[in-house]
Amino acid sequence: MEKSILEIFTLITGVIYVILEIRQKNAMWVLGIITSLASMLVFYSQGLYASFGLNAYYLITAFIGLWQWRKDKGAIEDTSKIHLNRLSWRVAAISAILFVAGTIGLAAGMDYMSELGFKENPMSLLDASVAVLSAVATWWLVKSYLQQWWLWIAANTLSLILCATQGMWWMAVLYILYVVAAVIGLKHWTKHGTTVAPKELNISQLDQNYREKSENNTRSIN
Repeated sequence: MEKSILEIFTLITGVIYVILEIRQKNAMWVLGIITSLASMLVFYSQGLYASFGLNAYYLITAFIGLWQWRKDKGAIEDTSKIHLNRLSWRVAAISAILFVAGTIGLAAGMDYMSELGFKENPMSLLDASVAVLSAVATWWLVKSYLQQWWLWIAANTLSLILCATQGMWWMAVLYILYVVAAVIGLKHWTKHGTTVAPKELNISQLDQNYREKSENNTRSIN
């Protein structure tokens, strides 16, 4: 009974969180802390230690995300726009390597924990893949990469399967809503996004300062 109430609470806060995420409101990070704490309790009770650890990771990134989004907002003129950063091939390649290596390592670690007497994780490989993929997606969210929505569609679909197989039906409903929200978020960010390019802005400013100095020097000579 208590677990069901906690799952329903997580469902409610999670829905509000993703709505704020789509609209790119900083308040989502505060609500994310609450949702993560509730999710940690649910997943720990089920022995899904990777998902438990993932939500602990969410707590940390919430503070980083709050700072990063405020910083990016200050780099664009129209603050009503969704601020986006460009995803480089280097970041994408590193993320792919981390996903593969992290999933294998985490799954092996959870299997070893069960041998030490911890509650056995019946879906260690799936749980690990969800955790690592979501961790990468969260970091891409912090950096405001448009492509983070594709990762969330994949991660939430896997989470839906994980929760359904464990009989966590309220959490399964939450992840169905997350998948739908990720599709909506992708469309919304694509339509209303503007790329943050502070380096280009700085170069432009330097060029303007150079022209002004040249004009002043010319006037002084004349």
